[in-house]
Amino acid sequence: MTGGGAGPATGAAATGTAAVPAGTAPPVAAAERTAGPVLLGVRHHGPGSARAVLAALEQCGPSAVLIEGPPEADELVPLAGQEGMRPPVALLAHVLDDPGRAAFWPLAEFSPEWVALRWAVERGVPVRFIDLPAAHSLAWRAEGGERGEGRERGERGESANGEDGEGGERGAGASGASEASGAAGEPGEPGDGPDVRIDPIGALAEAAGYDDAERWWEDVVEHRGGGGTSHRSGSGRGGGPGADALAPFAALAEAMGALRETYGDGGHDRDPVREAHMRLRLRAARREFGDGVAVVCGAWHVPALARRSTATADRQLLKGLPKVKTAVTWVPWTHRRLARRSGYGAGVASPGWYGHLFDAPDRPIERWMTKVAGLLRAEDYAVSSAHVIEAVRLAEGLATMRGRPLAGLAETTDAIRAVMGDGSEAPLSLIHERLVVGEVLGEVPPDTPAVPLQRDIDRSQRSLRLKPAALEREVELDLRKETDAGRSRLLHRLRLLGIPWGDPVRSRGSTGTFRETWLLQWEPELSVRVAEAGIWGTTVLSAATAKAASDAVGATTLAEVTALAERCLLAGLPDALPVVMRALSDRAALDADVGHLAQALPALVRSVRYGDVRGTDGAALHEVATGLAERVFVGLPPACVGLDADGAAELRGHLDATHQAVALLDQSATDAQPGNESGDEPGGEPGGGAGALAGLRVRWAGVLRAISERDTIPGLIQGRAARLLLDDGELGDAGAERLMGFALSPGTPPADAAGWIEGFAGGGDGGGLLLVHDERLLGLVDGWLTRVPAAAFTDVLPLLRRTFAEYDTGVRRTLGELIRRGPTAVSRHPADGRTDAAAPGFGPGLDRDRAAAVLPTLRLLLGIAQAGFEDASPAGGTANGLTGVA
Repeated sequence: MTGGGAGPATGAAATGTAAVPAGTAPPVAAAERTAGPVLLGVRHHGPGSARAVLAALEQCGPSAVLIEGPPEADELVPLAGQEGMRPPVALLAHVLDDPGRAAFWPLAEFSPEWVALRWAVERGVPVRFIDLPAAHSLAWRAEGGERGEGRERGERGESANGEDGEGGERGAGASGASEASGAAGEPGEPGDGPDVRIDPIGALAEAAGYDDAERWWEDVVEHRGGGGTSHRSGSGRGGGPGADALAPFAALAEAMGALRETYGDGGHDRDPVREAHMRLRLRAARREFGDGVAVVCGAWHVPALARRSTATADRQLLKGLPKVKTAVTWVPWTHRRLARRSGYGAGVASPGWYGHLFDAPDRPIERWMTKVAGLLRAEDYAVSSAHVIEAVRLAEGLATMRGRPLAGLAETTDAIRAVMGDGSEAPLSLIHERLVVGEVLGEVPPDTPAVPLQRDIDRSQRSLRLKPAALEREVELDLRKETDAGRSRLLHRLRLLGIPWGDPVRSRGSTGTFRETWLLQWEPELSVRVAEAGIWGTTVLSAATAKAASDAVGATTLAEVTALAERCLLAGLPDALPVVMRALSDRAALDADVGHLAQALPALVRSVRYGDVRGTDGAALHEVATGLAERVFVGLPPACVGLDADGAAELRGHLDATHQAVALLDQSATDAQPGNESGDEPGGEPGGGAGALAGLRVRWAGVLRAISERDTIPGLIQGRAARLLLDDGELGDAGAERLMGFALSPGTPPADAAGWIEGFAGGGDGGGLLLVHDERLLGLVDGWLTRVPAAAFTDVLPLLRRTFAEYDTGVRRTLGELIRRGPTAVSRHPADGRTDAAAPGFGPGLDRDRAAAVLPTLRLLLGIAQAGFEDASPAGGTANGLTGVA
């Protein structure tokens, strides 16, 4: 189990400007330690530290609580006590003029800072945040450039892109100190030599004889009295009746002081500045509230806050800091984003496990195993109460053998694998995702400060009953229903604004345009995206409209504009369409590249259909799409001449896209006919008329025919054109055989012939079944392949292998069987000499004697024996209708 953040739960007596340096102070009584400000050094996101802080606050009853965090958040403190505030949450600070520059300060239910904050709010005790203001830290990062970003790793604040930011700090990796580092050079001088990053927990663990720093931390803090739960009795929330809750802080403060004396105070080049600001805020709090204040901060900073320093020296360190205008608010957070694997430097590997340790009133291992059993049962694993009992016993036995006071995550995982998983790793990934990490998404009160766009999103989510969740989930939308159509518009508008709450996926249930499938997952960093998108408008509709208009003006290619037109229709942005259509018409008129035109046509035609489904006027889109298609028809045949292999492959894609676009235009026109909602009867002339579109289909067939018969065009494109004509019924009975015969004639180079076959039968779109059921075409391919010269066969084989590899296994097996049997066998009827060709995949001819044997039973099953039919006798030459069927 790992954790991040500041170091071990430590603390020291402090007198503000005149304190005995940590590590040298003699032992003092509890009463003496509470005489002045109490420094409670913590490890961020540690349940043991959180319980220890709670016990210390209950014991000393401070007049004010000071917490490491941005001072701009002081006004947000009362929101922490509202019923609608449910951790995990985070303080979000961003630059007003550049919302993308932002940082988070995440807090979980088991974070010591959150425990202290809630304790103070519930008792009416004033709270102040004392870290360096976000106005300075965000400006500092911008000026620091690469150097600053590289050194920000390990800080508590997490930036908007998921990496560590510079707002307060959390330790990196398994470190116990906030930045978990010392420095070779002087503090605050980043260019004086390479960093010497230390791991305070690792150093203390090594001194205690441990080779695993996290295991030491768990054994000393998380699993013992004063911060953990007793291994045997299930009690031990505190240190027992009469125990001094400040004793652990004082003991570990000495360790932090010794580490800073050994490795230096400059754990991070910004530490001296931040600690100077903390000291100034501490002095101000003492003047306002007296000496009875408590400070909750990263343990690495405790010695710095306790040492002798003057206000003048501290202000000198803060002089000349850059500054920007910022805004701070609360935003929901997730356990998954707390996990260190997400890139958060102060993250913990197992937030769900830590949350369980913090919440479990007693018997944490038994309760954990019960949770696991419930999850596995819900997933149809056979887990009984006996499994739970044996898993608990095994975990406790492993803890005893390993010399641990309480079974940790490693012991429980080993026990689950052995007892509930029968040695398999399969259930462990499920347990890790659902329980060890967890799927918790925090909540903030409705009156939390937010940009107007965020408030409009919240209103839309409530009205459409589309609640954000941390767990990825699939949502099916039927656009014929008003609520689902509104959900679709909201999701598409957010995507256009760069807020990807949902990703559209292919629907498994239907291919109709009235149905959509989305994968939804709310990530905390989307709050920053919302702040960034706020520059476009105060509502989702106005912001998306402005963003679409701006994108249309700034688009550089025709494909970008057509894709934007499609997105505008999906998002329901009628006010943006005129701007987009003007840009589309201008670029279509100027672009002469047939590849660009063919690439843009499908998105435009899809927009026509989406407009029909969503009740949008698509007349203008029909007109532009028809004109674009005409230009493609004219330019495509010349563009196919003289292409190399890569160019032919690219143009083949354009050929397919144009073919599908013409078919969609046809279907759109048919669906739009008056009185033809089902698309059965064509009629009417919407958007230019069905007759015009029928003319498009005829002209497109002529283009394909010209391409298929022009020998200067690569075989790949010729074959594909022939296949498209065949699929549309434009080749006649022997047309495909004639074209294949030309392509596979001896005068055609083998490589071109193989390319023709790839274009005709490749692509995984039924080419294999076509060869299975048309033995004439299969015979042509087989005969051509047997005539390929040995010298050319090596060049042809990879092309054919690529083509046939796309077929399903069953299709390949059937083709192989047909080739093995050779030419079609012929059987002769004994009575009249008629012949029957063997059906593909079956034996040669029909064994009529075997077929006649089933006729009596078949007549009985069909109930036709009483209808006066004569018996079919192979020997008598009398045949009835049933005989022919058989």
